[in-house]
Amino acid sequence: RVLVRRWRQLRGRRRLRAVVSSMATLLSTLRRWARHVWLDERASRRWLDDAAAERLRQRIAAGEAQHLGEVRICVEASLPLAWLWPPPADEADLAARIRRRAVQWFARLHVWDTEANAGVLIYVLLAERVIEIVADRTLARQVPPAQWDDTVQALQHGLRAGTVEAALTRAVDTVHGWLLAVAPATSGQPNPNELPDAVVRV
Repeated sequence: RVLVRRWRQLRGRRRLRAVVSSMATLLSTLRRWARHVWLDERASRRWLDDAAAERLRQRIAAGEAQHLGEVRICVEASLPLAWLWPPPADEADLAARIRRRAVQWFARLHVWDTEANAGVLIYVLLAERVIEIVADRTLARQVPPAQWDDTVQALQHGLRAGTVEAALTRAVDTVHGWLLAVAPATSGQPNPNELPDAVVRV
């Protein structure tokens, strides 16, 4: 009888822990959905105002004059809810979805379509404070994966710790440095500005 009572107590505790864990997961999901519903283009323009966007545009233009790459910035306030359903199983699942979204913007903004195959998209998702860099093959093949990961992690830390403009400025400077090393502009070689330099805020 004592053993039966002890077994029932343990089973009850397991059930309680399972219920508490399920509730915590549900609350986390609801908080995430609320952020993505609440934040819209106005948030992107508030977090990165017109003056900051113009400073970044000028920085992109100045860097592109020195190499054959094309750099775009996209600041997205939140994901469409369809991208969050079913709810991400874990942080790795969420990260993979955000990466796919960045790749989608890479295609939508035609960053893949440059003469030197040296387009780069710097993508920021404000709702999750995440930064992604998507590069065409000229750059992607030249930067070692470990350096790539370390750089993105450092930029992401800066995004979460500081301002959006400061994090994006570091990202632009980093990308310019990479492009200058692998695809420098040379005297007498055509170097047209193939894509707009303006920051996309959505």
